Amino acid sequence: MGDGALLGNSDQTRWVWRGRLLGLARLAFGAPLAAFAIAASSSDPVDAHPHVWASVHSDVVFGPDDTIKAIRHTWTFDEFYSAMALQGLDTNGDGTYTKEELEPLAEVNVTSLKDFDYFTFVSVGQDQVALNEPSDAWISEKDGIVTLHFTLVLPEPVSAKDHEVKIEVYDPSFFVAFGFAKEHPVKTVDAGAGCTIDIRIPGEDKDPDALTEAFFSQLGPSSNYGSQFAQTAIATCSS
Repeated sequence: MGDGALLGNSDQTRWVWRGRLLGLARLAFGAPLAAFAIAASSSDPVDAHPHVWASVHSDVVFGPDDTIKAIRHTWTFDEFYSAMALQGLDTNGDGTYTKEELEPLAEVNVTSLKDFDYFTFVSVGQDQVALNEPSDAWISEKDGIVTLHFTLVLPEPVSAKDHEVKIEVYDPSFFVAFGFAKEHPVKTVDAGAGCTIDIRIPGEDKDPDALTEAFFSQLGPSSNYGSQFAQTAIATCSS
C-alpha cells in the first residue's frame, strides 16, 4: 500500500459518526490514536476494517556486537484523523501548530498506546521482545497532516547476528492500517557493515481493499486480524 493510499479516504460520512463517538474520549487534547482502537474493540464487527491510515518510517538503532537496542518510529496519519486530532490545539490562534501546542497530543497518544503495545511487535524466532515505554515523543504538523515521533528502547539489546529479528507495526483489530512508506521505510542506525533490513509485504491474497463488508462482518473484536496484513521488517547481521 503506497503513501497516497495511506493518506486519503473519501468516506467522510463515516468520519462524522466516528468524530461524535470520540467526543467522549479525546480528553480535550485532540483524538488519541488508542481511542480509535478502543472504539474498534467495542463496536460492531462490520467496523473492523481500517478507519485510520498511517504511513510508517522506522529506524532500527544498533548497539555493539550487532545488537538492536531501540526502534525509532515516525508515523504520518491520514488527513481525517489529523483534522480531528488538531481540533482546539492552535491555542494562540495564529494558524500554525508549535511543538509546544502539540505536546499534550503526543503525551496522551503514547500514554494511551501502552495498553496496545504501541502497535509494535519485535520478535526473535518464537520469542516476543519486550519494549520499554516511549522516549522522545513529539508530534509535528505539516499542511494539516499529523506525524507522531517516538522511540521504543529494548530493556535488553537483542542480537541480530546470524539470525533474524522481526519488526512489525500493526493494529490487531485492523481499525488502524499501518504500512511502511514507499521511500526509506526502514533504516539502520549505527549498524555494522554486515547488517541489512529486508521488507516483506503480504501477498495479493492479503489485500484488504479486495475484501467485502460481508467478510468483515464475520470478524470478532479479538480476531487479531491486523496481523495478517502486517508488513514485516527483518533485520539480520552476517558474520
